[in-house]
Amino acid sequence: MPFARSVLVPLAAILLLGPTPVLAEDGPVCAPVTKLPLERYLRQLSLDLLGRPPTVEEYAAVRTKGEVSVEDVRSMMNSEEFYTRMRGYHRALLWSNINGSVNNNTNSRLYGKGDATEALSMRGNSSVSLRGANGIGCDSYIPQDSCATAPRQDPHAEPTTTKACYDARGVPLPVSWDYDTTSYYQCSRLDLVPNADPTKEPVPDPAINSCEAATKKAKDPLNPKYMYFCDMRRVGTALVPHLCKPHPDKTSTSALTVEATDSSGKVVSFKHANPSDTTTLTQLDRCTLTMNPRNGVEGTYVPQRGCFQREGYVTRPAPFWNLGGPEVRICAIEAQERSVNPWTLESCTTARFNGDRSCGCGEKMRRCEDSATATTAAVTHSSRVSAINTEPELIADAVLRNDEPYFNILTTRRSFVNGPLSELYRDPQQGVGVFSLSSPAPAESMPMLPFADANTWREYVRGPQHSGVLTTPAWLYRFPTQRARVNHFYSAFLCKAFVPSNNRPPAAEDACNRDNNLATRCACKDCHATIEPTGAHWGRFAERAALYLEPSRFPRFDPKCYDCALAGNTSCGGECSQYVMQAYDEEGARSLGTLTSFLYRNAAEEQNIEGGPQLLVQRLLQGGDLERCAVRRIWEEFLGRPMSSQEQALYLERFSADFAADNHRLKGLIERLMLSDAYRRID
Repeated sequence: MPFARSVLVPLAAILLLGPTPVLAEDGPVCAPVTKLPLERYLRQLSLDLLGRPPTVEEYAAVRTKGEVSVEDVRSMMNSEEFYTRMRGYHRALLWSNINGSVNNNTNSRLYGKGDATEALSMRGNSSVSLRGANGIGCDSYIPQDSCATAPRQDPHAEPTTTKACYDARGVPLPVSWDYDTTSYYQCSRLDLVPNADPTKEPVPDPAINSCEAATKKAKDPLNPKYMYFCDMRRVGTALVPHLCKPHPDKTSTSALTVEATDSSGKVVSFKHANPSDTTTLTQLDRCTLTMNPRNGVEGTYVPQRGCFQREGYVTRPAPFWNLGGPEVRICAIEAQERSVNPWTLESCTTARFNGDRSCGCGEKMRRCEDSATATTAAVTHSSRVSAINTEPELIADAVLRNDEPYFNILTTRRSFVNGPLSELYRDPQQGVGVFSLSSPAPAESMPMLPFADANTWREYVRGPQHSGVLTTPAWLYRFPTQRARVNHFYSAFLCKAFVPSNNRPPAAEDACNRDNNLATRCACKDCHATIEPTGAHWGRFAERAALYLEPSRFPRFDPKCYDCALAGNTSCGGECSQYVMQAYDEEGARSLGTLTSFLYRNAAEEQNIEGGPQLLVQRLLQGGDLERCAVRRIWEEFLGRPMSSQEQALYLERFSADFAADNHRLKGLIERLMLSDAYRRID
């Protein structure tokens, strides 16, 4: 009884007195925080900051000190392992991968070994207009410059007059031909004779090494009337006679059964027996070295139907991707260095070069790229893409290494180039037809590095229009439209998403549904009222490209584009692709000839266009959303999960305020997180 009284009396006194002032001020009481054991804490830090477990020596050093100090955390954050770890973080944050964003149709890719048996040549779709079919190179055995005196491939069918190697203005002409067995002809070997063993296949007879010899075979000789359709085709490195006739199993050629002959009785063409108005193929003529002009325009050439018409090779210094290497054999068409067609004056410095017989790859083959071989990868395109992917990581890495305000990654003009990027930026002919981009700085201020030097990166300063990672080719190509750029910016740096509202849209017949301005169209404006004005900050950067629309070259209004639009000429010679050329409403009609970026814009949005992404970041830095999102991103990165609502209440504003007060140092933010109870406790 005395014991009970001794306990109950103090309890009653406490109840009568009420809660103590300390408890009243503390609010809700959290469960006690259990700290990680020292070794586990070090292991967790090392894995998160360095990407590896601690070494034996690091464990021993911490045990000796009895703690992991702030100096230990800072030491980790000054190591190369940490910077590598954070480059991976920013790579994931920025989605820096344009492998699937750049369409390389390989039309300017050079195939072949460049040796005595396989000259370098464009064999993609380009070879259709150059030589007659996809996948066809030149004649690697006949030098173009001495084609008139070199041994002829088909002397029985070529004219006896001196062969012309070039036209009057230096454009390479065909030096040999073959019949097209892919689409039109069936060719059978004429050098085969019965095997001594009748149970085995026929064997080649080395004596039958010409079409004339094939006419003298003891069995199944070549009928002399088909001499023009006897084709000396290469089998390995040897020339072997073949008889080529329209393919009997193809619908388009099986009907070509009428043989037209010349005065000597030799067949010169195969014709359709009963052509109709819808017959697409009525005649196939014998192959020759003559090419007809395209649409009658002198200086343009069309390969003969059913024929591969090949030019010869020339020898040139090694291409830009292998400077200092041995000389290579390259097809005479590709070896040219013209800037315009010498006959028509059409440009050779645009994507059309690879289909124009007079253009070529340019000096050091700079308009073309290499291809993969059995032992090497296609380094040209892959090196450019890899360098573009890496550039944003290096911008972020420099900000982190220099302990600069973190959001410099969104505003700095500093960037880096290696060999492939230096050449791509300084030489507008490199990557033509594949990349559509503008040099970030004048060529003379760009570091000069050879293409092969892909592992050396040099710092430089971009032009005033640039803004951190937000104007790199990696960002602009990876997010090809203004809306995509806004969407990822909001996701990565503001931790916000555009989600349609639950508001029911008006009936389909409501005029609001036909508003072409998405910022005001019902059911769209909930998101686009923010997306469109924000997207205007990228208005001076072309969509689906990394091209800066320089005001002096791309004025807000172009009278020529306006005149073309009124005349219905929407292409306008390819000069007005960035301008409004068709009107779909009254606003569009008023905007003809205007840069598309200015369509449906008010005065404030036009300021956004001229201010660029830098202006966007400067405005957002006034509101705190960038800081809060950075805290949430770093929290999720190092704790492996998003902030809970309770954690947001406890830490978000405090960490954000500290981050801002510390001049937005990312290392400082990471340090606070690493040393906080939130990181050290065991849940």
